[in-house]
Amino acid sequence: MNVTAQDLSVTLDKKAVLHDVGLQVRTGELVGLIGPNGSGKSTLLKSIYRVLKPDAGLISLDGDDLYRLSPQQAARRMAVVRQESSMEVDFTVAEIVMMGRFPHKRCWEADTSEDQRICEEALSRVGMQAFAQRSYLSLSGGEKQRVLIARALAQQAKLLVLDEPTNHLDIRCQLHMLDLLKTLRVTVLAALHDLNLAAMYCDRLYVIREGRIVTSGTPEEVFTPELIRDVFGVEADVMIHPRTGKPHIFFMSERTADGRQSGSLLA
Repeated sequence: MNVTAQDLSVTLDKKAVLHDVGLQVRTGELVGLIGPNGSGKSTLLKSIYRVLKPDAGLISLDGDDLYRLSPQQAARRMAVVRQESSMEVDFTVAEIVMMGRFPHKRCWEADTSEDQRICEEALSRVGMQAFAQRSYLSLSGGEKQRVLIARALAQQAKLLVLDEPTNHLDIRCQLHMLDLLKTLRVTVLAALHDLNLAAMYCDRLYVIREGRIVTSGTPEEVFTPELIRDVFGVEADVMIHPRTGKPHIFFMSERTADGRQSGSLLA
């Protein structure tokens, strides 16, 4: 699934939030969207998964105008895991994951044994199969996030759009989830907060600041001390990790950067 966004502009409350933004995600890539808080990451993703219609620009999936697809057609191609999920009805975990099968059904069509198998496999892949009959509302934030990712897997879309997919997860679950995304053989666009995780897992990155894409490229091309200083406002050293072969960023506090204290802070 190829995704292309061209010249996207979005205005919210009479304020321009995105300015002529463009990006491309090629089939099978895991592409990260990074930037400081308030830079426009979530707004861009919401435009792509059709919560916020852009004022201008075009988004296409394999050449088809996204906003000309029906909701069901779009949902068969694209699954979404949002940063926040306000769920007030007390569904079981299994029922939440089964919702991922809705785009593949006609109105009032009953669940099948194949639907059940797909959902059980999705729960197994995120390590939540033992929670199938638990109340979703009783789960921790990290457990809820894993269930929502299982729902997206059950949707069997060729494109996954994720807004902070590792939100609320401990480090072990973060690594498991990103390892899983790399093995799915689908196209993934994810907003990520942790720059070292982005460096380790992403094929390419887009850096957004104040509603504009300022640069893009591989982690090796993007992550420089100058870029981190200009975009995130912090001093950092960037080195190639001896075991992963990927860039690793060592952030420095203001005291460290000024030379008054030795050491570094890891992302």
